[in-house]
Amino acid sequence: MSGMRFVYCYWMKEDPGVVQQAAPKHAAYWHRLGLPDYVGGPFGDRSGGLASFEAATGELAAHLVAGDPFQRAGLINDWWLKVWVPD
Repeated sequence: MSGMRFVYCYWMKEDPGVVQQAAPKHAAYWHRLGLPDYVGGPFGDRSGGLASFEAATGELAAHLVAGDPFQRAGLINDWWLKVWVPD
């Protein structure tokens, strides 16, 4: 798959125990997708994280974000998904 590059940035709710339990599922989900040039991880203070990946359309990118285990578990306080055009 190739297409547009997206950045998904999210901030976690204050529930460290539940977040810690869900984190391995979240990481496995993104790695299992096998997206081209995927890179992602948590912020140093674990308040949220960022992922950058390619998707053919904005609809597909939104679908991938909606499938994130953090999203499905209601653990994200705020987030955004943007097309990114790096130099």
